[in-house]
Amino acid sequence: MTTTTFADYAASAEARKEIEKAVLGHTLALCEALKMDFINHSIKMHQRSLLENPSSTYHTEAIEELKKGNADYDFVLESGRKYHKIVMVSNQRSVHAFVDKKTGEVYKPAGWKGPAKHVRYDLRIIKDREYVLENCDWAGGYLYMS
Repeated sequence: MTTTTFADYAASAEARKEIEKAVLGHTLALCEALKMDFINHSIKMHQRSLLENPSSTYHTEAIEELKKGNADYDFVLESGRKYHKIVMVSNQRSVHAFVDKKTGEVYKPAGWKGPAKHVRYDLRIIKDREYVLENCDWAGGYLYMS
């Protein structure tokens, strides 16, 4: 029979809090990476349009605004009881992904209220986290690759 002392319990509770804090930080980093991917994608689209119409001031001005970080899309975090919900915000809102607050597991959305069944990535694992932050795309294609 094993007994857990209060000191052991307190230490494990503190470790769980640290993990949750790290998961929150990783999730916020994912939101920022998604926004940057959208900005880079948009700049490429405007540059492509400039090749077809070099005198367009619209595309030139749009590129300058995007380079300042001004985009029509944003990725925000809404925290629920169990999950961090990454929401893509433009003229409407849609769920991009769910991240388990305690485990850092990333899920595709099944709908607005909850995730699909299978874990796609684990943000606590350095290899997974680096892959996600380097390969995430604003449209969510990376969630279908694992």
